[in-house]
Amino acid sequence: MPASTQPDVMDKLVSLAKRRGFIFQSSEIYGGAGSVWDYGPLGVELKKNLKDAWWHAMVRLRDDIEGLDAAILMHPRVWEASGHVAGFTDPLVDCRTCKGRFRADKLQDARCPQKPSKRPGEAEQCQLTEPRLFNLMFKTFMGPVEESAATVYLRPETAQGIFVNFLNVQQSTRQKVPFGIAQIGKAFRNEITPGNFIFRTREFEQMEMQFFVEPGTDMEWFQFWKEERMRWHQGLGLAAARLNYHEHQGSELAHYARAAFDIEFDFGGTLGFQEVEGIHNRGDFDLSRHQEYSGKKLEYFDQPKNKRYLPYVIETSVGADRTTLALLVNAYREETVQGEEEGRTVLRLSPSLAPIKAAVFALTKKDGMPEMAHRIASSLRQHFPTDYDETGSIGKRYRRQDEVGTPFCITVDGESVKDGTVTVRDRDTLSQDRIAADAVRDYVRERIA
Repeated sequence: MPASTQPDVMDKLVSLAKRRGFIFQSSEIYGGAGSVWDYGPLGVELKKNLKDAWWHAMVRLRDDIEGLDAAILMHPRVWEASGHVAGFTDPLVDCRTCKGRFRADKLQDARCPQKPSKRPGEAEQCQLTEPRLFNLMFKTFMGPVEESAATVYLRPETAQGIFVNFLNVQQSTRQKVPFGIAQIGKAFRNEITPGNFIFRTREFEQMEMQFFVEPGTDMEWFQFWKEERMRWHQGLGLAAARLNYHEHQGSELAHYARAAFDIEFDFGGTLGFQEVEGIHNRGDFDLSRHQEYSGKKLEYFDQPKNKRYLPYVIETSVGADRTTLALLVNAYREETVQGEEEGRTVLRLSPSLAPIKAAVFALTKKDGMPEMAHRIASSLRQHFPTDYDETGSIGKRYRRQDEVGTPFCITVDGESVKDGTVTVRDRDTLSQDRIAADAVRDYVRERIA
């Protein structure tokens, strides 16, 4: 695949994310926990807006998809049936010289911690161990005794909770095949080489939907969801030129998959195009394995056709953290502003996803302006996230809001107190409209939908 032509803004984003309260390194005051991140006040709003957009599109707008929130801890036989206990491994090598640890199949992408210009094994005197398999699941114990009989795992994916609840959901909702089950939840993988900010982490969140179909109709539904999911990503505001499909072929195709495509986003720089969502035709692998290991029949009875079968599954799996990062990368701009010496940093986030929808300013701290501005801000907060700021010049306040992606800024000035009008400034066009203060709510709400 050709190298990305997009600029590498990752370092700037990491700095902005910490400074403005989007994302912090976990346990930073203790030196940090490797590749684990905390979402700050603005980050948690952005990620929640993304998850709400996914849930609305996948569950609320459809009558053939049901929601689920399965437990993180599951019976250990679940992971034996899914193949994770035996096969969820990466080949690992250690360097006896620098003490680094690397994936044996990704050495070309790794760098020696002592000599970053070299790959592992290239530096003089560097000695690598023979590859050994390393299971990526986090293991813990259930109950008071730490013994093998009490071993459980933090789930490495959310899909298995859907598969083991297939009949529970189908029978309780009286859904007929084809139908889907969707959930959003945490997953955990003890990645050997995580990195690139929140792109690859050890604790992450998935938005997954498993769509159960009659065998023989699976490729038709696979194509449907492949196209539907690409439309959704474009609907978030991700630039179409930065999105593409990557088809899994040969050894890249999972052993259970009949077909698989990734939706990739161009993160720019050295990262380039990387997966944000996978669409997979899983066949009947999952239900057949759980039927075998549990001893419970998981077949669906098609009453009109008077036949039983194990449905095939079309999976759509989105990384919530990766897509949040894609939104930030896509939105980041450094722009010049006509008539001003200083440029501005702006996040051109879709207004529906922006953490703060509107900011209210009092031009000065006198003549009743702060009181009126506070009243407007309090009224708007009942409908959408609103900030209030009365510190610094108006220009500096605009810049602070641009930097976090706030689409609208409302200024109360001397005229506002007299005639009840305010100025509304648009983040993207920089245009300013003078409107009645009591019309601000509807003005903003129409534009953030």
